[in-house]
Amino acid sequence: MFYQLYEMNHAMMAPWRTAADAMRLAFSNPMNPVSHTYFGRAAAAGLEVFERATRRYGKPEFGLPETEIDGQPVPVRERIVWREPFCNLIHFERSLPRDRAPDPKVLIVAPMSGHYATLLRGTVEALLPHSDVYITDWIDARMVPLSEGTFDLDDYIDYVIQMLHFLGPDAHVIGVCQPAVPVLAAVALMEAAEDPLAPSTMTLMGGPIDTRINPTAVNELAKERPIEWFRDNVVMPVPWPQPGFMRMVYPGFLQLSGFMSMNLDRHLIAHKEFFAHLVKNDGDAAEKHRDFYDEYLAVMDLTAEFYLQTVQVVFMQHALPKGEMIHRGKRVDPTAIRRVALLTVEGENDDISGLGQTKAAQTICTGIPDSMRQHYMQPDVGHYGVFNGSRFRREIAPRIVAFQRRHSRHAKPVKQLIKGGKSA
Repeated sequence: MFYQLYEMNHAMMAPWRTAADAMRLAFSNPMNPVSHTYFGRAAAAGLEVFERATRRYGKPEFGLPETEIDGQPVPVRERIVWREPFCNLIHFERSLPRDRAPDPKVLIVAPMSGHYATLLRGTVEALLPHSDVYITDWIDARMVPLSEGTFDLDDYIDYVIQMLHFLGPDAHVIGVCQPAVPVLAAVALMEAAEDPLAPSTMTLMGGPIDTRINPTAVNELAKERPIEWFRDNVVMPVPWPQPGFMRMVYPGFLQLSGFMSMNLDRHLIAHKEFFAHLVKNDGDAAEKHRDFYDEYLAVMDLTAEFYLQTVQVVFMQHALPKGEMIHRGKRVDPTAIRRVALLTVEGENDDISGLGQTKAAQTICTGIPDSMRQHYMQPDVGHYGVFNGSRFRREIAPRIVAFQRRHSRHAKPVKQLIKGGKSA
């Protein structure tokens, strides 16, 4: 009943949240003389902190209407080009001159770990001037009716293969954090089958390829308890009246509480500083806080079968680096990868995927020639900085773009029946 109690608590707080927002508007209205006093600003600030702390944050937008190419602004349009019950594929369609040579097709596989794909807004923005960008937009599991069936790690791998088939030859794939394992598995399966639509390059960033290396608090939790504990304590049915009523899920709010508890003091200080910025009328600093937490606090549910299989296969059994991972009855063999260039990226201070866990892909993919592999460790960044922020834009993104262009295969069109997914 925990999920139901969470929903009930949210509903009970709704009148108080509405009242707090109305009072905030009254205290901050410039026509109100009190708004120009310290008491008025402090009251408005406290009410906004309360309202934001008790609100449910919806799915954010990417908000990337244009990019800059060759020094000129170019309009960008989001378009869903492929659909499945648990994922949409979004294409950031750029209005380029017809005579301009096409840029590399890049599939960004966003994490399915509680946050929406918009968490990678900065990744998309940095690559747009140089690449034809597509991104996986995973669907909140509580919004998917039971009639659509289940979704597990095997299905995730199938989705990646289907999307690469949809993009066609000479595509490039980027797996950020959690997708590093299923992306590597998908590419290994395609290579083992001699699939001509295997990507030209594979970039893995801050992912848990081998969590036995430099384990973090997240990795230790998975080792401390049996899989039955996770099934009994963190998996629960979606409450009515959500579309996914009775679907078993790992709720996004539980994932968020786990992440926040790892750095609770940092979040408390951030909200204290937010209050101070509001009192001082420091609008820019307050807006940065709002932007960050509007994204960070927007969470989605994961299907129970995907969550439990991932915990067991990736964090408990370490099946991929041990050569024991099975997909649809077939062993996933990373040594089968020979034609796909590999780039791994890590952050020096990553507290989610410890240093060395992503680099492990270089060790297990022994079939890739040395001339087609590269590893980069970004100093002074944590997990988030691996795919976002100023250092990502300055140091990491240019390396990704250069690596992809260097290892592109200008293959001739290949006739192949594309199964799964629907054009839109």
